[in-house]
Amino acid sequence: MDVEPLLAELDALEKRGAAVESLLEAAVQGLHRLHPRFHWTGLYELYPDQVLRLGPFVGAPTDHVFIGVGRGVCGTAVAEKRNMNIPDVRRISNYLACSTETRSELVVLVRSGEWIHAQIDIDSHEVGAFDEQTVDGVQRVADRLARLYEARVAGT
Repeated sequence: MDVEPLLAELDALEKRGAAVESLLEAAVQGLHRLHPRFHWTGLYELYPDQVLRLGPFVGAPTDHVFIGVGRGVCGTAVAEKRNMNIPDVRRISNYLACSTETRSELVVLVRSGEWIHAQIDIDSHEVGAFDEQTVDGVQRVADRLARLYEARVAGT
């Protein structure tokens, strides 16, 4: 999965002075287009009240607009401070189903060291949809987004 064009697009948008929200939307849209196995792609931002709030997404609407830390795959990723690649969500007892068709889920944290800003959440209708190359590509986009959040916090 080649994320270089997406990273270049994000850099160009930032240089043109695009708002952070526009950059986040472009990242989600761009990621979603990168692979036909991506059936739902979204960004959840972590707020100080320890609740993940849904930001831009591509795919069917979800009831899971707010997710508490520790709930479901998304909340568990934050609680355990680690990415999660779930090959078959039917084997996860605390899975929060966004769609009955979802079979695998990938959650990659957008972080600066120990500080978690957000997460990229991708669902697929296929079991085992996310290989190591895919995870690495999504991680590169997450790392790029972390720099946006760092700049936002720094006020630049």
